[in-house]
Amino acid sequence: MEKILIVDDSFLQAAQLKSIIDDEYDVVVAQTAEDGLRRASDEDFSLILLDVVMPEMDGFTLLKKLQEEIITQSIPVILITSLADAVNEQHGLVLGAVDYITKPYIPLIVKARVNTHVKLYQYRRQVEEQSMTDQLTGVANRRRYDRYSLTKWNEAARLKVPFSICMFDIDHFKVYNDTFGHPAGDKVIAAIAKTVSSQLKRSTDFVARYGGEEFVAFSMGEPSEKIFEHLKKIRQAIEDLHIPHSPTVSEWVTVSAGGVTVIPETGISYDVYLKIADTMLYDAKKHGRNRVVWADERLKQLIENK
Repeated sequence: MEKILIVDDSFLQAAQLKSIIDDEYDVVVAQTAEDGLRRASDEDFSLILLDVVMPEMDGFTLLKKLQEEIITQSIPVILITSLADAVNEQHGLVLGAVDYITKPYIPLIVKARVNTHVKLYQYRRQVEEQSMTDQLTGVANRRRYDRYSLTKWNEAARLKVPFSICMFDIDHFKVYNDTFGHPAGDKVIAAIAKTVSSQLKRSTDFVARYGGEEFVAFSMGEPSEKIFEHLKKIRQAIEDLHIPHSPTVSEWVTVSAGGVTVIPETGISYDVYLKIADTMLYDAKKHGRNRVVWADERLKQLIENK
Protein backbone atom coordinates (compact mmCIF):
# COMPACT_ATOMS: atom_id res chain seq x y z
CA MET A 1 0.00 0.00 0.00
CA GLU A 2 1.37 3.42 -0.96
CA LYS A 3 2.16 5.81 1.90
CA ILE A 4 0.92 9.40 2.05
CA LEU A 5 2.11 12.07 4.49
CA ILE A 6 -0.26 14.78 5.71
CA VAL A 7 1.44 17.81 7.29
CA ASP A 8 -1.14 19.98 9.06
CA ASP A 9 -1.06 21.63 12.47
CA SER A 10 -4.83 21.24 12.84
CA PHE A 11 -5.71 17.83 14.28
CA LEU A 12 -9.32 18.07 13.10
CA GLN A 13 -8.42 19.15 9.54
CA ALA A 14 -5.79 16.40 9.26
CA ALA A 15 -8.21 13.77 10.61
CA GLN A 16 -10.86 14.84 8.11
CA LEU A 17 -8.44 14.65 5.20
CA LYS A 18 -7.10 11.30 6.39
CA SER A 19 -10.63 9.83 6.60
CA ILE A 20 -11.18 10.62 2.92
CA ILE A 21 -8.18 8.61 1.64
CA ASP A 22 -7.16 6.09 4.32
CA ASP A 23 -9.26 3.32 2.80
CA GLU A 24 -6.81 3.22 -0.14
CA TYR A 25 -3.53 4.44 1.36
CA ASP A 26 -1.33 4.13 4.43
CA VAL A 27 -1.69 7.68 5.79
CA VAL A 28 0.73 9.26 8.28
CA VAL A 29 0.05 12.62 9.96
CA ALA A 30 2.65 15.16 11.11
CA GLN A 31 1.37 18.20 13.01
CA THR A 32 4.46 20.38 12.69
CA ALA A 33 6.57 21.30 9.68
CA GLU A 34 9.70 20.06 11.48
CA ASP A 35 8.14 16.63 12.09
CA GLY A 36 6.93 16.54 8.50
CA LEU A 37 10.42 17.23 7.17
CA ARG A 38 11.92 14.54 9.41
CA ARG A 39 9.34 11.94 8.40
CA ALA A 40 9.68 12.79 4.71
CA SER A 41 13.45 12.27 5.00
CA ASP A 42 13.26 9.01 6.97
CA GLU A 43 10.29 7.22 5.40
CA ASP A 44 9.13 6.29 1.90
CA PHE A 45 6.14 8.39 0.81
CA SER A 46 4.42 8.55 -2.58
CA LEU A 47 2.72 11.90 -1.91
CA ILE A 48 2.73 14.72 0.63
CA LEU A 49 -0.39 16.75 1.42
CA LEU A 50 0.91 19.99 2.92
CA ASP A 51 -1.07 22.72 4.69
CA VAL A 52 0.09 26.21 3.75
CA VAL A 53 -0.83 28.07 6.96
CA MET A 54 1.13 26.68 9.93
CA PRO A 55 2.90 28.36 12.89
CA GLU A 56 6.68 28.77 13.06
CA MET A 57 7.30 27.30 9.59
CA ASP A 58 4.60 27.70 6.92
CA GLY A 59 3.91 25.29 4.08
CA PHE A 60 5.75 27.36 1.48
CA THR A 61 8.95 27.29 3.58
CA LEU A 62 8.65 23.54 4.17
CA LEU A 63 8.03 22.94 0.46
CA LYS A 64 11.22 24.85 -0.35
CA LYS A 65 13.19 22.72 2.15
CA LEU A 66 11.75 19.51 0.66
CA GLN A 67 12.81 20.62 -2.80
CA GLU A 68 16.36 21.34 -1.59
CA GLU A 69 16.90 17.85 -0.12
CA ILE A 70 18.00 15.10 -2.54
CA ILE A 71 16.07 12.39 -0.70
CA THR A 72 12.76 14.33 -0.65
CA GLN A 73 12.80 16.46 -3.78
CA SER A 74 11.18 13.79 -5.96
CA ILE A 75 8.12 13.32 -3.67
CA PRO A 76 5.10 15.12 -5.19
CA VAL A 77 3.50 17.73 -2.93
CA ILE A 78 -0.13 18.89 -3.05
CA LEU A 79 -0.70 22.10 -1.11
CA ILE A 80 -3.76 22.33 1.14
CA THR A 81 -5.10 25.85 1.58
CA SER A 82 -8.10 28.07 1.98
CA LEU A 83 -6.15 30.80 0.21
CA ALA A 84 -7.88 30.35 -3.11
CA ASP A 85 -6.22 33.27 -4.86
CA ALA A 86 -4.00 33.17 -7.94
CA VAL A 87 -0.94 34.75 -6.27
CA ASN A 88 -0.60 32.02 -3.63
CA GLU A 89 -1.36 29.28 -6.14
CA GLN A 90 1.33 30.59 -8.49
CA HIS A 91 3.82 30.88 -5.62
CA GLY A 92 3.28 27.24 -4.60
CA LEU A 93 3.58 25.93 -8.16
CA VAL A 94 6.78 27.92 -8.74
CA LEU A 95 8.25 26.36 -5.58
CA GLY A 96 7.50 22.88 -6.92
CA ALA A 97 4.01 21.85 -5.77
CA VAL A 98 2.21 19.61 -8.26
CA ASP A 99 -1.34 20.67 -7.37
CA TYR A 100 -3.66 22.48 -4.96
CA ILE A 101 -6.61 21.30 -2.87
CA THR A 102 -8.73 23.98 -1.23
CA LYS A 103 -10.76 23.89 1.97
CA PRO A 104 -13.49 22.91 2.67
CA TYR A 105 -12.72 19.49 1.20
CA ILE A 106 -14.79 17.89 -1.52
CA PRO A 107 -14.05 14.15 -1.06
CA LEU A 108 -14.43 13.19 -4.73
CA ILE A 109 -12.04 15.96 -5.80
CA VAL A 110 -9.54 15.06 -3.08
CA LYS A 111 -9.56 11.36 -4.05
CA ALA A 112 -9.27 12.11 -7.77
CA ARG A 113 -6.27 14.41 -7.35
CA VAL A 114 -4.53 12.15 -4.86
CA ASN A 115 -5.03 9.08 -7.07
CA THR A 116 -3.75 10.92 -10.15
CA HIS A 117 -0.54 12.10 -8.53
CA VAL A 118 0.17 8.78 -6.81
CA LYS A 119 -0.17 6.99 -10.16
CA LEU A 120 2.12 9.53 -11.84
CA TYR A 121 4.67 9.04 -9.07
CA GLN A 122 4.49 5.24 -9.42
CA TYR A 123 5.10 5.50 -13.18
CA ARG A 124 8.00 7.92 -12.69
CA ARG A 125 9.47 5.64 -10.04
CA GLN A 126 9.35 2.66 -12.44
CA VAL A 127 11.21 4.68 -15.07
CA GLU A 128 13.76 5.81 -12.47
CA GLU A 129 14.19 2.23 -11.25
CA GLN A 130 15.24 1.19 -14.75
CA SER A 131 17.64 4.14 -14.98
CA MET A 132 19.17 3.20 -11.60
CA THR A 133 20.02 -0.41 -12.45
CA ASP A 134 23.44 -1.38 -13.76
CA GLN A 135 22.76 -3.03 -17.11
CA LEU A 136 25.71 -5.42 -16.99
CA THR A 137 25.14 -6.87 -13.51
CA GLY A 138 21.49 -6.21 -12.68
CA VAL A 139 22.41 -4.69 -9.30
CA ALA A 140 21.94 -1.03 -8.41
CA ASN A 141 24.12 1.51 -10.17
CA ARG A 142 26.08 4.42 -8.70
CA ARG A 143 23.18 6.86 -9.11
CA ARG A 144 20.81 4.72 -7.09
CA TYR A 145 23.44 4.09 -4.46
CA ASP A 146 24.11 7.81 -4.02
CA ARG A 147 20.44 8.45 -3.29
CA TYR A 148 19.57 5.35 -1.29
CA SER A 149 22.62 5.36 0.98
CA LEU A 150 21.67 8.72 2.51
CA THR A 151 18.11 7.54 3.15
CA LYS A 152 19.25 4.40 4.98
CA TRP A 153 21.99 6.28 6.87
CA ASN A 154 19.36 8.67 8.24
CA GLU A 155 17.12 5.74 9.09
CA ALA A 156 19.92 4.01 11.02
CA ALA A 157 20.60 7.26 12.90
CA ARG A 158 16.92 7.54 13.82
CA LEU A 159 16.72 3.91 14.97
CA LYS A 160 20.18 4.02 16.61
CA VAL A 161 21.27 0.73 15.00
CA PRO A 162 24.67 -0.28 13.53
CA PHE A 163 25.31 0.67 9.93
CA SER A 164 28.07 -1.10 7.95
CA ILE A 165 29.64 0.17 4.73
CA CYS A 166 31.75 -2.17 2.60
CA MET A 167 33.76 -1.68 -0.58
CA PHE A 168 34.85 -4.60 -2.82
CA ASP A 169 37.44 -4.53 -5.58
CA ILE A 170 38.39 -7.34 -7.99
CA ASP A 171 42.06 -8.15 -7.51
CA HIS A 172 44.42 -7.50 -10.45
CA PHE A 173 41.46 -6.87 -12.76
CA LYS A 174 43.49 -4.94 -15.34
CA VAL A 175 45.77 -7.97 -15.70
CA TYR A 176 42.67 -10.16 -16.16
CA ASN A 177 41.31 -7.91 -18.91
CA ASP A 178 44.69 -7.73 -20.63
CA THR A 179 44.98 -11.54 -20.54
CA PHE A 180 41.44 -12.69 -21.37
CA GLY A 181 39.84 -9.65 -22.98
CA HIS A 182 37.08 -7.24 -21.94
CA PRO A 183 34.11 -9.53 -22.79
CA ALA A 184 35.52 -12.12 -20.36
CA GLY A 185 36.08 -9.34 -17.84
CA ASP A 186 32.43 -8.32 -18.11
CA LYS A 187 31.39 -11.90 -17.33
CA VAL A 188 33.58 -11.87 -14.22
CA ILE A 189 32.04 -8.60 -13.01
CA ALA A 190 28.53 -10.04 -13.54
CA ALA A 191 29.39 -13.30 -11.75
CA ILE A 192 30.82 -11.49 -8.74
CA ALA A 193 27.83 -9.15 -8.54
CA LYS A 194 25.51 -12.16 -8.57
CA THR A 195 27.48 -13.87 -5.79
CA VAL A 196 27.59 -10.77 -3.58
CA SER A 197 23.91 -9.92 -4.05
CA SER A 198 22.89 -13.53 -3.31
CA GLN A 199 24.64 -13.22 0.06
CA LEU A 200 23.30 -9.73 0.86
CA LYS A 201 19.59 -10.29 0.34
CA ARG A 202 17.93 -9.09 3.54
CA SER A 203 15.71 -6.03 3.33
CA THR A 204 18.38 -4.15 5.31
CA ASP A 205 21.16 -5.07 2.84
CA PHE A 206 22.09 -3.21 -0.34
CA VAL A 207 24.75 -3.67 -3.01
CA ALA A 208 25.65 -1.54 -6.02
CA ARG A 209 28.25 -1.38 -8.72
CA TYR A 210 30.33 1.64 -7.73
CA GLY A 211 32.29 1.83 -10.96
CA GLY A 212 34.40 -0.46 -13.14
CA GLU A 213 35.38 -3.52 -11.08
CA GLU A 214 34.44 -1.93 -7.74
CA PHE A 215 31.29 -2.56 -5.69
CA VAL A 216 29.86 -0.90 -2.60
CA ALA A 217 27.44 -2.44 -0.11
CA PHE A 218 25.84 -1.53 3.18
CA SER A 219 23.92 -3.39 5.85
CA MET A 220 21.88 -2.30 8.89
CA GLY A 221 21.42 -3.87 12.29
CA GLU A 222 24.46 -6.14 12.67
CA PRO A 223 27.47 -5.54 14.98
CA SER A 224 30.92 -5.31 13.43
CA GLU A 225 32.05 -8.82 14.46
CA LYS A 226 29.07 -10.44 12.77
CA ILE A 227 29.27 -8.42 9.56
CA PHE A 228 33.05 -8.99 9.40
CA GLU A 229 32.49 -12.77 9.53
CA HIS A 230 29.76 -12.52 6.90
CA LEU A 231 31.99 -10.54 4.55
CA LYS A 232 34.75 -13.13 4.92
CA LYS A 233 32.26 -15.79 3.77
CA ILE A 234 31.32 -13.66 0.76
CA ARG A 235 34.99 -13.18 -0.14
CA GLN A 236 35.49 -16.95 0.11
CA ALA A 237 32.40 -17.65 -2.00
CA ILE A 238 33.89 -15.50 -4.77
CA GLU A 239 37.19 -17.35 -4.61
CA ASP A 240 35.26 -20.63 -4.67
CA LEU A 241 33.79 -19.72 -8.06
CA HIS A 242 37.21 -20.89 -9.32
CA ILE A 243 37.36 -18.45 -12.20
CA PRO A 244 40.90 -18.88 -13.59
CA HIS A 245 43.06 -15.76 -13.38
CA SER A 246 46.32 -14.99 -15.15
CA PRO A 247 48.93 -17.37 -13.69
CA THR A 248 51.30 -14.43 -13.31
CA VAL A 249 49.21 -13.01 -10.43
CA SER A 250 46.81 -15.60 -9.01
CA GLU A 251 45.26 -19.02 -9.55
CA TRP A 252 41.67 -17.78 -9.20
CA VAL A 253 39.83 -14.47 -9.47
CA THR A 254 39.49 -12.98 -5.97
CA VAL A 255 38.33 -9.76 -4.32
CA SER A 256 39.63 -7.54 -1.59
CA ALA A 257 37.12 -5.92 0.76
CA GLY A 258 37.23 -3.16 3.31
CA GLY A 259 34.58 -1.67 5.52
CA VAL A 260 33.47 0.00 8.70
CA THR A 261 30.62 -0.38 11.21
CA VAL A 262 29.25 2.66 13.02
CA ILE A 263 26.12 3.66 14.90
CA PRO A 264 25.26 6.90 13.07
CA GLU A 265 24.37 10.06 14.93
CA THR A 266 22.57 13.09 13.58
CA GLY A 267 25.10 15.52 12.16
CA ILE A 268 27.74 12.90 11.37
CA SER A 269 28.54 12.76 7.65
CA TYR A 270 28.10 9.49 5.77
CA ASP A 271 31.00 10.46 3.50
CA VAL A 272 33.44 10.37 6.43
CA TYR A 273 32.75 6.68 6.97
CA LEU A 274 32.71 5.89 3.26
CA LYS A 275 36.30 7.19 3.16
CA ILE A 276 37.17 4.97 6.12
CA ALA A 277 35.73 1.95 4.26
CA ASP A 278 37.84 2.90 1.23
CA THR A 279 40.94 3.13 3.47
CA MET A 280 40.20 -0.36 4.83
CA LEU A 281 39.98 -1.62 1.22
CA TYR A 282 43.38 -0.06 0.52
CA ASP A 283 44.77 -1.81 3.61
CA ALA A 284 43.30 -5.16 2.45
CA LYS A 285 45.28 -4.78 -0.77
CA LYS A 286 48.38 -3.72 1.18
CA HIS A 287 48.13 -6.87 3.34
CA GLY A 288 48.19 -9.14 0.28
CA ARG A 289 44.73 -8.92 -1.34
CA ASN A 290 42.01 -11.59 -1.25
CA ARG A 291 41.08 -10.65 2.31
CA VAL A 292 38.75 -8.46 4.38
CA VAL A 293 39.93 -5.60 6.56
CA TRP A 294 37.32 -3.99 8.82
CA ALA A 295 37.05 -1.08 11.26
CA ASP A 296 34.73 -1.82 14.19
CA GLU A 297 32.57 0.63 16.17
CA ARG A 298 35.66 1.86 18.06
CA LEU A 299 37.63 2.08 14.76
CA LYS A 300 39.78 -0.85 15.84
CA GLN A 301 41.02 -2.69 12.77
CA LEU A 302 40.00 -6.32 12.18
CA ILE A 303 42.23 -8.08 9.62
CA GLU A 304 41.44 -11.43 8.01
CA ASN A 305 44.49 -13.67 8.31
CA LYS A 306 45.21 -15.99 5.40
